[in-house]
Amino acid sequence: MQVKKRMAEKLITVSKDMSIPEAIGLMKKYSIRHLPVVDNDSLVGFITESDMRQAYLASLLDEMIIDDVMIKNPITIEPDADLEEAVELIYRNKIGGLPVVKDGKIKGIITVADILAVFIEIMGVLKSSSRIDVILGEKPEAFEEVSRIIKTNGGEIISVGMSNYHQGKSKRVYFFRLEKCEVEPIVKSLEETGYQIVSVIK
Repeated sequence: MQVKKRMAEKLITVSKDMSIPEAIGLMKKYSIRHLPVVDNDSLVGFITESDMRQAYLASLLDEMIIDDVMIKNPITIEPDADLEEAVELIYRNKIGGLPVVKDGKIKGIITVADILAVFIEIMGVLKSSSRIDVILGEKPEAFEEVSRIIKTNGGEIISVGMSNYHQGKSKRVYFFRLEKCEVEPIVKSLEETGYQIVSVIK
């Protein structure tokens, strides 16, 4: 998935000569935590809620402007970049968001909240669903067989997760999240085929 598919495009931007109190007011008004600093649509800096909190400590707050506290060479990403690249940049640099830039022009912002929304959507966490946690064992075709058993018994897989080793044993637990369904026939068939069910959420 590309960054441009999930970035925020309707942006509130500021100029580098705006006062800090004005910028704080914008953040509060629009409930945002990041402000691109632009000059003729070109990104010249980036300011965050954290930067604002640090500015609060300054005794000359009313006299300070964005240029005094902004990040002048922010880490950026292009709209066509993979979302995974954005995740890595945010994680490795311990930041809350990235300006999305093409040819020096600001196109959007991608934040931790945007990425979390994608994860929730993919995992189906907020959807009404069922879940079966299974230890697949060592069979090479186990994943395909379990998936087939689920489908044969009326289950539709939304997502699959994988744990670390179960209770210190060298066996991974696979979490099959399904569209809401009757799980009993699926569980019975899996157990009859020899798979160990760890837990079931109906």
